[in-house]
Amino acid sequence: MTVSDAFLERGEIVSTRGRNAEETQRRSAHPGDLTKGKQLIVLINGGSASASEIVAGALQDHKRATIVGTRSFGKGSVQTIIPLGSGNGALRLTTARYYTPSGKSIQAKGIVPDIEVLQDVPDELKARTDTKGEASLRGHLKNDGDEKTGSQAYVPPDPKDDKALKMADDLLHGVKVNASAPGTAEKASIDKPSNKEAN
Repeated sequence: MTVSDAFLERGEIVSTRGRNAEETQRRSAHPGDLTKGKQLIVLINGGSASASEIVAGALQDHKRATIVGTRSFGKGSVQTIIPLGSGNGALRLTTARYYTPSGKSIQAKGIVPDIEVLQDVPDELKARTDTKGEASLRGHLKNDGDEKTGSQAYVPPDPKDDKALKMADDLLHGVKVNASAPGTAEKASIDKPSNKEAN
């Protein structure tokens, strides 16, 4: 939540909702954007889970960042550790779900990127590069809507081969433009010459 707060001036970051409505908790941003509104790109893939999904979901919902990569893991459940006494271990109990500011559940669905970028995976690794995702795990907390299977989690060892990183660099430097990227419409209207200037 602190990471999301660093880039947001205001608004909800995440909510947790338990079985009863009175258990709902909301976390909101405090004034102050670390980058003073500069363009942000967040890279995610099938291995991005839990806290990273909260960051991606909050920045995406507030149109503060463009999310690039593949759908995230879908770990949207809140778990509480209950100690069982000295030497007896502990009990991990699922007590709530995480929701993005727009009310989307992360659980067993994940965050869908604004721009999907698939990596070129070496043939010998193709069978092992997709995560199973939260929805594939035995005993996972079910989601009310459509659950999603895992997605690509491969990151090339050499950054020059990382297609998601290249896309982010191209977007930040204006080599590529995405119409849904935050601030694109404003930039287009600023850069467009007026009729007076064009004549």
